[in-house]
Amino acid sequence: MEENQQVEPVNKDERMWAMLCHLSALAGFVMPFGSIIGPLIVWLIKRDEMPVVDMHGKKALNFQITMAIAYVVCFLLMFVAIGLILLPIVAIFSFVMVVLASIKANEGKEFNYPLSLNLIK
Repeated sequence: MEENQQVEPVNKDERMWAMLCHLSALAGFVMPFGSIIGPLIVWLIKRDEMPVVDMHGKKALNFQITMAIAYVVCFLLMFVAIGLILLPIVAIFSFVMVVLASIKANEGKEFNYPLSLNLIK
């Protein structure tokens, strides 16, 4: 599917849950692994009854797992100082992508995260 293509006509409730799949990742800024646990919980609750939430949940989880890997790499690179520069860049990138994905989900459109590993299919 192309980016920003509408998946199917979705009602307001489905759009809200799809948006929550992405927004729940912001819990990672408050608690450890919250960026993975948040979307996972929303996805597990609604994936069977709402196909749109299933799709958005997988995309959100894949991106957050990718960002977790990036954070670990940044942490390891702190020992050679480059991680100090990369960590805030990765955090800002993650935040911006989550906000953009949330907006698209609320509009009933698909959003493909850039640089995301496709681990959950």
